[in-house]
Order: sequence, then structure tokens, then C-alpha cells
Amino acid sequence: MTKNTKAHTAVLGANFIFGANYAIVKYVTPSFLHPFALNVVRILVSLGLFWFLFLFKPAKVKIQKQHIPRFLLCALTGVVINQIFFIKGVSLTTPIHSALLSLATPIFITIIAAWLLREGFTWMKFAGLVLGVGGAAMLILLKDSVHSGEDLLLGDIMVLINAISYSFYLVLVRPLMKTYSGIQVLRWIFTFGSVVILPFGMQEFLSTNWSAFDLSHWIALGVIAVGATFLAYLLNVYGISIIGASATGAYIYTQPVFAAVIAVIFAGEHFSLVKLVAAILIFSGVYLANVKKRNSNADDTD
Repeated sequence: MTKNTKAHTAVLGANFIFGANYAIVKYVTPSFLHPFALNVVRILVSLGLFWFLFLFKPAKVKIQKQHIPRFLLCALTGVVINQIFFIKGVSLTTPIHSALLSLATPIFITIIAAWLLREGFTWMKFAGLVLGVGGAAMLILLKDSVHSGEDLLLGDIMVLINAISYSFYLVLVRPLMKTYSGIQVLRWIFTFGSVVILPFGMQEFLSTNWSAFDLSHWIALGVIAVGATFLAYLLNVYGISIIGASATGAYIYTQPVFAAVIAVIFAGEHFSLVKLVAAILIFSGVYLANVKKRNSNADDTD
């Protein structure tokens, strides 16, 4: 197996884990574990594992003072806001809704990059934004044929906020990846993010009734904390280092497919006409927003 094939396989595996994560998170929260307590579990496990890797792969470059504010912003957008709103949102809405709304991330990345990095903003990208937001609005505002209510609306909005925050993170983290290794960046982003995440959910974590967990819940918790937080992040970093950021980012389009299949089989969800139309709008928006590829050399240095 070539290095490129391994990289593509790793990134596909990461997105399969991310896609499965929607249904798995829904399985344990809020019924058995408070969303904020789950955030504490994710941050404690992943942070411990990232620092454990430090024993085998020490940082070659020390963090420069001028980069600390950007690390803090990345921690805020990529860990704090991202994880708090994602877990809480998924606990309130459905796995398919969550996956489709998260798919809007590439559209927001294009818009934010045009704003922060002064990348070109064309009418095609504007049309993509309109279609993507239209599809997201359809999911949020129209009642689901099976699930409805205030919680579904709030959950959808929180997942959308998570997607916007994660988009900011992906744009802000690009310059750091040019100076530091992916593992080093993740290690410090999770370290800074834990300063907020741990106090925020520690009360819920300590009050959790762990005796109510059976084997399936512990397995699900392990998949979320180790698989979807630590392993998937590492697989994506490996993919970026071999095939570049553009090819790695393109695999996000597989997440709703994995999420939908798993949700239908294991969570008893239904893929309605509204979801299909919303998915078509969001996919079309992503395509239009990214129809003009950036210079591949620039992408490979992200």
C-alpha cells in the first residue's frame, strides 16, 4: 500500500468515525450522561493521550510568543465553542440533522477565509452560501415528520453554531500548521481549551451516576473519547501531511452518508423528503462555494 493510499484510507476512516459519532453521542446523552460531563470526558482522555505522545515525539519547535493569541483563538473556536455546542446540540436534535448541518462547514470556511485571509469572494461563492444556508434553514425551521419540538430547533441551531465555530478554527489554524507539527498544535489547543471546558462541566461530571452504565455505554464513551476525539484528529493530521488540506477536507462530504446509514440502521431514524431536499441544497452550496480550486501548492502547506 502506497503512502498516498494509506493517507486516503486514514482520512476516510476519520470521517467514518465522525459520521458514526452523531448516533453514538445521541446514545449516551442526555439519557445517561449530561452533555457537559461528556465534554469533560473527551477533553481529559484526549488531552492525556496527546501529552502521552509527547514522550515519543517531543516538539522540535517551541511555541513563539507571537503565536500564543492564535493558539488561544484556535482553542476557543476549535475546542471550547465547538465541543460544547456540538455535544449539547446533538443531544437535542437527531443524528441526520446534525450531520447535514455540519456539512455546511466548507461553505463557512470559504466565507470566513474571504473575510480574514482576503481570499476572493465571487458571485458563485455567494450563490453557494445562499443555497447552503437555505438548506440549513429548511432543516431548522421545518418540522421533522418523526421528531419535532423546541429541543429539535435549539439543537439544530447549536449544531450550526458549532459548524461556524469549527470553520473559524480551520481558517485560524492554517498559519500554525506551517510552523508547528500537527500533533504539537493539537496538544496545545486542547491544553488551552481544557482551562475552560473542565470547570464548565466538572459539576455535571462529578454528579454522573456511573453505576447506571452498562457495557455498551462504556464502549460508546470510549469510541467518543478515544475514537472521535483523539484518533480521528490524528488521522486527519496524517492525511493533511501526505495529501494536503484540500483532499483531506473533501472527505467531510462522506460524513452525512455514514451518519445517515448508521442512524437509520441503529437509531431507527427516517430519511424524509425534507432531509433529502435540504441535503441537495447544502451539497450544491458546497460545490458552488468551492468550484474554483485554490492553488494546490498553497493547500499542501496548510
